[in-house]
Amino acid sequence: MNTAGHPEATARRGLELTPFRGLRYDPDRVGSLAAVTSPPYDVVVRPDGLHQLQSNDPYNIVRLILPQATTPAERNEQAARTLRGWLSEGILTADPEPGLYVYEQRDGAGLLQRGIIGTLLLSEPSEGVVLPHEDVMPHVVADRAALMRATSANLEPLLLTYRGNGAESVTTTAIELMAGQPPLLATTTEDGYRHRLWSITDRAEMARIRSDLAQHQALIADGHHRWATYRRLRAEHPSPSPWDHGLVLLVDTARYPLRVRAIHRLLHGVPVARSLALLDGLFRVQRLDVPLAEALDALADSACAGNAFLLAGDGAFHLVDRPDPDLLSRTVPTDRPTAWRTLDATVLHATLLAHVWHIPEDDPTRIAYIHDTAATVEKAEHDGGTAVLMHPVREEVVRDLARQGVTMPRKSTSFGPKPASGLVLRALDV
Repeated sequence: MNTAGHPEATARRGLELTPFRGLRYDPDRVGSLAAVTSPPYDVVVRPDGLHQLQSNDPYNIVRLILPQATTPAERNEQAARTLRGWLSEGILTADPEPGLYVYEQRDGAGLLQRGIIGTLLLSEPSEGVVLPHEDVMPHVVADRAALMRATSANLEPLLLTYRGNGAESVTTTAIELMAGQPPLLATTTEDGYRHRLWSITDRAEMARIRSDLAQHQALIADGHHRWATYRRLRAEHPSPSPWDHGLVLLVDTARYPLRVRAIHRLLHGVPVARSLALLDGLFRVQRLDVPLAEALDALADSACAGNAFLLAGDGAFHLVDRPDPDLLSRTVPTDRPTAWRTLDATVLHATLLAHVWHIPEDDPTRIAYIHDTAATVEKAEHDGGTAVLMHPVREEVVRDLARQGVTMPRKSTSFGPKPASGLVLRALDV
């Protein structure tokens, strides 16, 4: 089919997933597979979580994805040395032939997620093949790019979702047939999730999966910064090259719906009293002397009626809602759809951070983005800062905005469960 020069036809090119020789830990050379895994780099709660993971096993993957040294250059060189060392020692070994990897996660509450890991041909947002839904922070992209250059590796897969035909799709059928076979590995991590991995190496089967996925577009659920990093590094290397592809996990949410949670903010050095004082007359503020779970229920109820946030850090929770309409009209840009303009994240960034609190959203010395709700509150109370707790956005809102080419404010959503880092890696020179 000739699609040249036709944007809509180009978008229908769809996903191009290819097999690769995965790098995996040799289970005979490490204490346990659970001890060498980690959450994705941006979910590890520093520094406590990082130190705990490092002490779990000398070969924990955090030594690659979050290397520790004095300068960025030293950190990246350390990661490269560590990776080379683990490869030469046989701690990590490449599978003998290229394959696509079926990945399964289960928790103790009945959640089951399955998807397929491969290397995806990179594309531009304008092509409509992979849809971003959040903005990225340039310094994070630069940091990840420097690490990938130094290691020449994709150390952890992105999480992408697509809407297939549920149980009837070719890819889902292949995934579920593999899930009935003995896995390459199985482990249960400290969070209670059970992980299993299989490899599909049959060429005919991989061709059928590739053809099926070519009919679909994907939404970036987790990994916007790494996707932007992939694209930056592809631009630095003449094509064709291994940098034309990036490591991803694809999940059909028609068959395996993901959970969507919020990402919270921690305002460094800003006491709760000061944050609240600046809101006087601009928002309604109610003090809640209740446990975290009840405070989150109150936030959910209020969010049904409009923009709402929870502030914490002084031993109580403060429900902030009912913003002044005139304030919103002055501060929220009007050049985007109503669905974007009314997002809590939009009001937080455009109104609260930019005009009320005057905190730059991309300055890591002023603001942190934390996935864990309790950890955000604890850090605010410990450091004397302000925790800003958010209510999650529905997946259909995220996808509809992405299809319109409208990106949400950075760190607006947390899709999950996220793939564990350390189960399968990709070296670009293997």
